[in-house]
Amino acid sequence: MPSKGHLLRILGVGFGVAVSLGSTVGAGILRTPGAVAAQLRSVPLIMLAWIAGGFCAVVCTLSVSELATMLPFEGGWYVYARRAFGGYGGFFAGYSDWLVQVVTLSYVATAAGEFVVALVPRFAANAKIVAIFVLMLLGFLHRMGIRSGSRVQKLNSLIVGVALVGFVVACFALGHRDSPHTAQPAIHLTPTGLPLIVAFVIAFQSIIATYDGWYSAIYFMEEDRDPARNLPRSALGGVACSIAIFLLVNMALLYVLPLPQLASSNVPAADVAQIIFGKAGQQILLLISLLTVLGVINATLLIAPRILFALGRDGMFFRQAAEVNVGGTPTRGLLLSVVAATALILSRSFEKLIAIQSILAVVLYVTGFISLFVLRRREPDLPRPFPAWGYPWTPLVALVGSLVYLALNIGFDFRNVLLALAFVALSYPAFLLAMHFRAREP
Repeated sequence: MPSKGHLLRILGVGFGVAVSLGSTVGAGILRTPGAVAAQLRSVPLIMLAWIAGGFCAVVCTLSVSELATMLPFEGGWYVYARRAFGGYGGFFAGYSDWLVQVVTLSYVATAAGEFVVALVPRFAANAKIVAIFVLMLLGFLHRMGIRSGSRVQKLNSLIVGVALVGFVVACFALGHRDSPHTAQPAIHLTPTGLPLIVAFVIAFQSIIATYDGWYSAIYFMEEDRDPARNLPRSALGGVACSIAIFLLVNMALLYVLPLPQLASSNVPAADVAQIIFGKAGQQILLLISLLTVLGVINATLLIAPRILFALGRDGMFFRQAAEVNVGGTPTRGLLLSVVAATALILSRSFEKLIAIQSILAVVLYVTGFISLFVLRRREPDLPRPFPAWGYPWTPLVALVGSLVYLALNIGFDFRNVLLALAFVALSYPAFLLAMHFRAREP
């Protein structure tokens, strides 16, 4: 059946910043500062680690902005891998990327259900139903078209940004570590030598996971009014906003909580909210957390269908996945993404997939950085509206950093690396099956 519509070229810098910010600033920033502090146990080292994470995100963004403006097509990492490595390389990138997005949808929707239940306890017996309802409600909104989806993303990102800045202001205005409500756990010494290196590596894993989402603007290149000009501004603007928020939140938490208490807390923002707002603190934090995860769900529902759209259009997946409605939404891809995420929510099988998600995400980064080197060498005459600043050093730093991260995962989390390798192995038979169906199409 032919498409009823086509992608609408209506997006701009505001949407690009909003989708990048919405994908990056999730509820993780309210939790991970405690884990980072527990490893480093030094205020200067903690802030240095978060600044280093921001630097990595900027370096990665510079590299990917060259690829996105050079190949301004829908689909993200799939597009660059296919151009550099051919059919199977592209299929693997798209196949991996879509699974990463669906797993994100499932566990973030589950988190949304849990936050709603915490805010409204009478729904306690129906957390999964609430999670699926939230997912389907936002899915219906996206079916209406890219205009409604982009407006919700911009509004949500604005509200989340204002809420987190308000939280920071409240910390500095109303809280202080000398408060009588602040506990004083025992002080642990900062590690030195090799233990410090190990601690920094483990802390950096949490920071990288928190910054993940910096690349979200690359999936909408055929819907941007001027991608060559807007994408670098969107991507770098989103990363800059995320870095500012993350550093401010960490400074606010360190201002209110003594370092030992921050290091011993699973959700330090909850402790701070309790100190500042009293009994209402937990409700306020739950509301902020719910808003952040709704932004992630909304952004992911925009991204996942467009990966399938690109695969379907190129014959790497069912052609129907490339069907677009009059509102500019790939409806078949949206439906499949929502159904897959719903199945994971009901089965809770996504919990094992989460373990390999970060590994696959970094593998995607690696395919992108290598693609940049390959295309610079193989196709030097391709127009490059935004050549990566500092080439070849900036993409080389990004590539080496990603490979080091993967190597460390082999050392610290070998079981999940094996699961990721099994997934990679399954991608090839899936590719052959896709090619079989493609060959049978007229």
